[in-house]
Amino acid sequence: MSERVVAVVVSYNRGPLLAETLDALAAQTLPLAAVVVVDNASTDGSAEVADRPDVHLVRLSANTGGAGGFATAMAVALADHDPDWIWVMDDDVVPEPAAAEALLAATRAPGPTVDAVCSKAVWTDGSEHPMNTPRPWVLATGAQKALAASAGATAVRSLSFVSSMYRASSVRERGLPIADYFIWNDDFEYSTRIVRGGIGLAVADSVVLHKTKALADSDADPGPRFYYEVRNKLWVFTRSRSLAVHEKLLFALATLRRWWRAARTSSDPEVIRDGRRRGWRDARAAGPRPNREALDGVGVPERALAVIAELDLAQRRWERR
Repeated sequence: MSERVVAVVVSYNRGPLLAETLDALAAQTLPLAAVVVVDNASTDGSAEVADRPDVHLVRLSANTGGAGGFATAMAVALADHDPDWIWVMDDDVVPEPAAAEALLAATRAPGPTVDAVCSKAVWTDGSEHPMNTPRPWVLATGAQKALAASAGATAVRSLSFVSSMYRASSVRERGLPIADYFIWNDDFEYSTRIVRGGIGLAVADSVVLHKTKALADSDADPGPRFYYEVRNKLWVFTRSRSLAVHEKLLFALATLRRWWRAARTSSDPEVIRDGRRRGWRDARAAGPRPNREALDGVGVPERALAVIAELDLAQRRWERR
């Protein structure tokens, strides 16, 4: 029996790009079981773009950020479409026709079970997009490297929501993305949680076009959004079990270098300093709320809300193990 792949897309005020994403999903060589679009209270008509027969559209009454949108979309997929795999992507991503098929093929390599896979993202000029280039996992075991090689892939520890696919059984065991992250590091926390103790692969044969305005890395002059980088990364290091202690030390060193570069290269260093101060303060004051609380009252369908509550409990059980 073929495995059911459900694609989920979060939309916010990028209607023309969303139309390209949906057309590309409809043209996949691997037929998708369903396409779920969560619209984060767009004001540009994006919801109308997604209002088509081949799309399960959910309109939220407030902008819950990428994190809240993906948590909602994945819950809708689980509640209504019985997926084996959930394929996550942004609304400025255009997958090549064989992108889904290549991802799923990599998960069938002989060896240990693969929990998550991601695509190669390129920009409009065909070059690999630095914002989404997965780094080979330096601590990967021999078995993980061997499986990756047999799949024509690379073993990775974290994946981007630009285009990544998660085994539904792993999602049911370890929960959903954390809505209160809003933007930035939500995919880092989530993918490392899903992959911890297992295997994540970057699949070069699965290619998507990431149509950002510029070819830039994610740490290019973040401006006021640096607040989310600081608060959320500190949440990962202090309040999440997605990383082992030695992994936190490794990623913390990389984070300090990233923050130093942001301070050095920003056009407004005071904005960076303010984001750092507020991020430290808020990360110390409280952690993220359960998704059922964070997503209450914004238009999440009742069946999805029940799944969200169930997976909040599943995440807590997994964290206590």
